[in-house]
Amino acid sequence: MQKSLQQTARGGEKRTGSGACPHMMWLTLLYGCTGGAALLYALYRWVIPAAVQYHGGLALIWHDVIVERMLDTLTQSTRPQRLLGAVQKNATRGDPCSVVKAIDHFCRHKEWAMNVGDEKGCILDSVVSEINPATVLELGTYCGYSTVRIASRLPPHAKLITLEFNPDFAVIARQVIAWAGVEEKVQLVEGASGDWIPKMKEQFGIKTFDLVFLDHWKDRYLPDTKLMEECGLLRKGSVLLADNVICPGTPEYLEYVRNSPRYESRYFKSHLEYTKVEDGLEKSVFLG
Repeated sequence: MQKSLQQTARGGEKRTGSGACPHMMWLTLLYGCTGGAALLYALYRWVIPAAVQYHGGLALIWHDVIVERMLDTLTQSTRPQRLLGAVQKNATRGDPCSVVKAIDHFCRHKEWAMNVGDEKGCILDSVVSEINPATVLELGTYCGYSTVRIASRLPPHAKLITLEFNPDFAVIARQVIAWAGVEEKVQLVEGASGDWIPKMKEQFGIKTFDLVFLDHWKDRYLPDTKLMEECGLLRKGSVLLADNVICPGTPEYLEYVRNSPRYESRYFKSHLEYTKVEDGLEKSVFLG
């Protein structure tokens, strides 16, 4: 009898111990998942962004491919839509400076985007103020960041035509431009640069452009420059300002404007937007 009671007690101990095992396993799994999630977040938020800060190719792949696609899937929205949301939430309507600051803050602290950026944006500002142009052509609107910067520094009655190939980007850009209160100075046109450049004089009554800001497809910089020359859209003293001439890079365009007797060209060293990767703007004055 005593032996039977002892066996029963030991059996109870075993059953109690076996009941505790799943509980401990779940706790271990929970701690493991929490730690793994924290590690992944640290990699995503700090470690990888810091690691790609100094490498142009890696920075573009990480920010412009991996992170963008991941956030598009998770949020069921696009990067331009999220950027617009940041503007509407944080910028004062009718204040171009606050719109620029809201986008810069979004891009530095939330999500990278392919604007000219705050650092190169200051160079763009100084060139616009120096030239004081009456007619400006921007090739590549994206979300309207550089459009707002340019338009806010134009003299009264100046005209800025900005050209965007992607209709989804154009929808967002119109709203950003309107939020900044500069829509009266801006005409946003949708379509390919190669199609629109030959029609500029006829469609918009433009004789020549005082300033052209190139920030669209990099392989279009050179052919579009030559097309503007052929169409007589550049006068003596017209300025071409080209972004991203180092990263991703526009070697054929640089070789042309730096070696052609028709241009006087100068490089403004800077960094790829919101990174430490070298990039810059090329300012080329058309000599006729």
